[in-house]
Amino acid sequence: MFNQAYLFLALLLAIGFVAKNQSLMIAVGILLVIKVVGVDGKVFSAIQSKGINWGVTVITIAVLAPIASGQIGFKDLLDSMKSPYAWIALGAGMLVALIAKNGIQLLSTDPEITTALVLGTILAVSLFRGVAVGPLIGAGIAYMAMRIVDFFH
Repeated sequence: MFNQAYLFLALLLAIGFVAKNQSLMIAVGILLVIKVVGVDGKVFSAIQSKGINWGVTVITIAVLAPIASGQIGFKDLLDSMKSPYAWIALGAGMLVALIAKNGIQLLSTDPEITTALVLGTILAVSLFRGVAVGPLIGAGIAYMAMRIVDFFH
């Protein structure tokens, strides 16, 4: 019953505890429960294949909640477009979404890169209080960097 996966998850739980990273601790705790209960085969498969899309959906809901609650309306949108910072934010949002598009493809096709990206995300989340959207953006940036390297080789 005890294998490398349990040891790895226990290590991540300890890192989350030391770093006081509640998100990491909750994520590891949920994965451990799924594993201990014994439904990990089906559940992990679903999480691996659909998890990123679920996460993007949850993040999108969180971003749209102020619109749904009435806190942000058309007037606010129009007023914000008068600011140069709003235009910078608009461009940054578009750029990140376009970069991440290629990251999804890379994460689904290259397990070696996925492992490195996940490790990088875990380190950033646990040691530097980063946010775990890193694998998707990181994969997109990695994809772009790989295309640049391929271009010059």
